Amino acid sequence: MYSSLFNVAIVVAYPSSSKVISYPAKTIERADIALRCAPFELNLFAKMRWESVSVPKLAGDLGVKSGYTRYPLSELSVETATNWLIQVGMLRREVDGQGLTDSFRLTPLGLALIEKWEANGGTIPSANLPDRLRNLSARWLRLPF
Repeated sequence: MYSSLFNVAIVVAYPSSSKVISYPAKTIERADIALRCAPFELNLFAKMRWESVSVPKLAGDLGVKSGYTRYPLSELSVETATNWLIQVGMLRREVDGQGLTDSFRLTPLGLALIEKWEANGGTIPSANLPDRLRNLSARWLRLPF
């Protein structure tokens, strides 16, 4: 699926400029698999492109009603899933004048992957069993891909 020998350049366009950021293929693959294994919908990430979204908006029935989650999640489940997406480079935690908040936004890598899925049908496909096992080993056992 991804070449492990070469870095892949991802172009991220911002309103005032265009930046080229290069990520190793393994980084992109790990983030892509983590995204497909996450309990979140593409609507959430599309919203995160423009503004931050807080944990309470993702938890419980509100997350499902908003089209952000596939099923109701506890706040702890939301924190756990978003923390993994932070570790793989998809998300970043918002910061205000008093420090970290409970809100999240996309990183440039996250933006590129979301744009990929928007262009390929507008949904994030579910991960297959081998990808779920790879994500599980990377997430819980900290084994490299």
